[in-house]
Amino acid sequence: MKAPVLSAVLAAVGAAHAAPATYSVDPMHTFPSFEADHMGMSMWRGKINKNAGTITLDKAAGAGKVDITMDMTSIDFGLDIMNSKAREAELFDTAKFPQARYTGRLDGFQNGAPSRVVGELTLHGVTKPVTLTIHSFKCIPHPMLKRDWCGADASTTINRADFGIDAGKDWGFKMDVGLRIQVEAVQAE
Repeated sequence: MKAPVLSAVLAAVGAAHAAPATYSVDPMHTFPSFEADHMGMSMWRGKINKNAGTITLDKAAGAGKVDITMDMTSIDFGLDIMNSKAREAELFDTAKFPQARYTGRLDGFQNGAPSRVVGELTLHGVTKPVTLTIHSFKCIPHPMLKRDWCGADASTTINRADFGIDAGKDWGFKMDVGLRIQVEAVQAE
């Protein structure tokens, strides 16, 4: 192969393995939600209304990173008195810990899509390893913005006592909390 042809082939291969792309999390379509036991009587469900973050994705290499910040003062059970109670020192203590953060790496790629996020959750001032299982993951061109647009649905279960939030434990509340996160992100310009 002649040098100019080889250079063109190498350039084409390099272009095919483009650098990772950064995506901005769309806060209008991203809501970390949770469900927690209420003394074995029922499950209380809520969500975090305000969040921000970035996702870095290298589709060719099958790699990526996640960095999401959640505004814990926006916790929403759909019941004002419970929202207020959740912000108090006995639970999330949002005066002292107004944000939670999840950082991790996309992992377990199958057919070009990650199957999990291996990372750490910082909640209530405590950082612990948390792995999310990705149930669905899809990227398509955004119909209006004409940029790459990705979405996913992920879940896990954490023990809230591990994060120093054990209110109600002595009354029989289970400490396991189910987390469900739907996220959409658009490639940054």
